[in-house]
Amino acid sequence: MASLLLRQRRVSALGVSRILQAVNGDSFRLQPESNCRTFATFGVIIRNYSSGKGTAKLDFTDLTRPHTWYLNARKKQRKVFLHVGPTNSGKTYHALKRLESSSSGVYCGPLRLLAWEVAERLNKARVPCDLITGQEKDEVDGAKHKAVTVEMADVTSDYECAVIDEIQMLGCKTRGFSFTRALLGIAADELHLCGDAAAVPLIQELLKVTGDDVQKKIETGGKHLCSVVYGSLPPETRTRQARMFNDASSEFDVLVASDAIGMGLNLNISRIIFSTMKKFDGLERRDLTLPEVKQIAGRAGRYGSKYPMGEVTCLDAEDLPLLHSSLKSASPTLQQAGIFPSFDFIYMYSRLQQKRGLYQILEDFLENAKLSENYFFANCEEMLKVAAVIDELPLSLQDKYLFCISPVDMDDEISSQGLTQFAENYAKKGLVRLKEIFSPGSLQVPKTHSALKELESIHKVLELYVWLSFRLDESFPDHELASSQKAICSMLIEEFLERLGFQNPTSRKLNSLMAKKRRQYL
Repeated sequence: MASLLLRQRRVSALGVSRILQAVNGDSFRLQPESNCRTFATFGVIIRNYSSGKGTAKLDFTDLTRPHTWYLNARKKQRKVFLHVGPTNSGKTYHALKRLESSSSGVYCGPLRLLAWEVAERLNKARVPCDLITGQEKDEVDGAKHKAVTVEMADVTSDYECAVIDEIQMLGCKTRGFSFTRALLGIAADELHLCGDAAAVPLIQELLKVTGDDVQKKIETGGKHLCSVVYGSLPPETRTRQARMFNDASSEFDVLVASDAIGMGLNLNISRIIFSTMKKFDGLERRDLTLPEVKQIAGRAGRYGSKYPMGEVTCLDAEDLPLLHSSLKSASPTLQQAGIFPSFDFIYMYSRLQQKRGLYQILEDFLENAKLSENYFFANCEEMLKVAAVIDELPLSLQDKYLFCISPVDMDDEISSQGLTQFAENYAKKGLVRLKEIFSPGSLQVPKTHSALKELESIHKVLELYVWLSFRLDESFPDHELASSQKAICSMLIEEFLERLGFQNPTSRKLNSLMAKKRRQYL
């Protein structure tokens, strides 16, 4: 199937043209909010200032007081508990036990895998819990708890307890603003923050003006079959690979992984062996940073598991000095938290600036916006790339903003052209249909690494469609088809990993499982 679908590098080969099938339909648009609703509903607090002529103006670029954007949270005097300590020290465990005993609550994590694990844990404990991520929504009858990816955190609802995992990510250049929003905006009686102690001083500084009660708790704490985890694997594939490795009854006792395991994955690991202490970050090949080393090494040993204490080493002796120095050093203290303007700010600013394109509006806003010393603007290069592509389309400003914040990989040719075709068809007809590409009798596992990469790109396009279908359901109606095609795509990737030699192709148990899932989707 891979050779059939992925003959050429150009997207037209795979067809995001084949994936997409535009049909006539009535136009469906989200309209920008009126000025009154923007101020009344979203509680945007804008500071007045006087011009040289003495006339009052609204400064829509003043972002120096982001805590005032969240009125629900400011109505509460939240009790904030800081659970800090080494990786796998049990800090998240204790926070989740409090979440489980609360009458209502929300867990916010950096990964879908983590949100899924928490939802499964609470539901098994007979605490009904919804699972909500950017690409999926699994609602349980009577649920008063939610497990979400941090971008999906609801800052309009009230909770008894909320948990934000890996809170040190508020310093992340790309996703930090989502953690800052959750920190400042979640309206919970108790807010439990789990992460590295390096984030504590900054969190204390940010919460000085919120009226919250901040407390701190330090947690102390022959032949092998391999599971495989790396960043560009589909999340559901990573989930199953991690589950196979964690299953004590399975034959998978080795995990071959990239630094993707450093981000909050709960894995029962006895020993970590670094094959190298360098990584390519998209620009250059560099040494791992101190936080990266500590995050990865911290996966060895896990609180409450078979391996409470872990071991860490390197393949090459010349890498040991960097490993030793990193493990002995404290993580650098965070100085700033990420922030990014909501659509309401962008829209109000666009009304004052006679700019036609979202690209120009964003660029101008970011150049003129004012921040306090505790915050920085999140990296918006990806948003600007999307804005440059779709600015010429006849879309409303809010539609353009929605496409700009979608989970598209603009550095992936198939993914970026998929978004372009989605946006073009949506602009022309208001309806974007999906065509089945994985059909019975045509399934074929990729045979080369390049074919695998193409399949991963297909998965990104299908994932993008699912994301859009949650937000524009009338215009992207093929949610179920996209989800099932995405699942089949993940299964083909897993079978490639199996046949590559990492995993045993004669494993009856695994083959039976794959056959069962294939029948389920076909």
